[in-house]
Parts: sequence; C-alpha cells; structure tokens
Amino acid sequence: MTQSLETISLTNLALSLTPALFVLLIFLRWSLSIKNSLYALLRMLSQLLLVGYALAFIFKSQNSGLILFILFTMCIASSWIALGSIKEKRTALYKYALFAIFLGSGLTILFITQGVLSLRPWFAPHYMIPIAGMIFASAMNSVSLAAERFHSEMQNKVYISARNIAFQAAMIPVINSLFAVGLVSLPGMMTGQILSGISPFIAARYQIMVMAMIFGASGLSTALYLSLIKTTYSRPNYEL
Repeated sequence: MTQSLETISLTNLALSLTPALFVLLIFLRWSLSIKNSLYALLRMLSQLLLVGYALAFIFKSQNSGLILFILFTMCIASSWIALGSIKEKRTALYKYALFAIFLGSGLTILFITQGVLSLRPWFAPHYMIPIAGMIFASAMNSVSLAAERFHSEMQNKVYISARNIAFQAAMIPVINSLFAVGLVSLPGMMTGQILSGISPFIAARYQIMVMAMIFGASGLSTALYLSLIKTTYSRPNYEL
C-alpha cells in the first residue's frame, strides 16, 4: 500500500480556516470577547509555520547536542506552563513540577526510544522530537489539572484525600482518550501514518505504543508532583 501524501496549497490552507472564522463570528454575534480566540489562532499559525522551518533544519543537522537542548527546553517550558492554573504559587512550586515532568517524562522517553524502538542513532530526530513532544504535552496537561485541583481541595481536605482526588481528576482526560481511541477518534499519529500510506495494522501498533506512553508519562509525572509538594502544602502554610 503506497501513495503520496496530498500537498495542501497555500490557497487551500487559507480555505481550511473557514470553520474557525465562523466560530469567531459567533463570538462577535453573541457580544463575547474575540481577543483571546483571535490571538490563539494567530499564535497557532505563526508557531506552526515557524516550527516547520525549524524542524526541517533540525532533521537535516543530525546533531545530538541540539536534540538534547530541544528536549530540555520542552521540559522547562512544559513545567512552567503546567502551573499556569495556580499562578500565585507558580514560582514556589516550579521546581517540583520541573523535577516531576523531567523524571516521569524523561524515563518514559528513554524507555520508548531506546527500549521499544531502539533508535539508531539514539537521538534520531524524526522519532525523538515528535515522541518527546507528545509525552511532555500530556504530562504538562495532567500536572496542570492536578495542581489546580489539589490547590482547591486543600482548602477543606487533608493531604491524602486532596492528593487522591487531584490524581483522579488529572487522569480523566487520558483515560477518556483510551476509551475513545479507535471507537470515537483516530488519533493524530495513526491518522498521519495512514494518510502517508502505511498499513493500518502497523499504524495501530504505533498508536498503541503512543497511548501507553502517554498514560504512563502522565500518571508518573502527576504522582511525582503530588508527592513532592506535600511539605509545601502542609496545613500551617499551604496558603502562602
């Protein structure tokens, strides 16, 4: 099964934004603020266009030091973004989020790329960067949900109860995605592989690996974060 992936012209790419424009019109029609949504769309466009050029350079360079720098940058950025839900405590808790995401996601990346895929070279950017991106993003989202829920629950509950509730809440989106995959949706990696002509059976194997690594990285990073912040949220000073 071989076929070339259809190239999207710039004209058709602009046309693909039509549904998004209709949503912006709804915001205006209902007298809602359009600023945040418009900014998000413009930022998405600029980021993806820039990352396209950046990845082309990175893939061509085959530089292990550059790949490690990118992975550390992903980890640092995702840890900071994860605590955006509790900005008043972001600085105090950042080191815990950074360590949790670094360890939980880092071990998962290491296991998948070196143990499961056995990449050659070990830093093969075509695999390493997309896989790391999925792992860091999922860990970031889960830690963010856990941070916000834990902070809220600690107003009225003891640590263990708040931790358990926060962990369960943080894992809901990941668990729902496990239920939905293949039944409600075909995830991005599997869809991309099928569109590029890869056998659906091979694409399904890759997607199973992706779902398992996302579940693992999210759970490990969240559990580590909730464990590390125990002393920070002790009863006498958790509101500081």
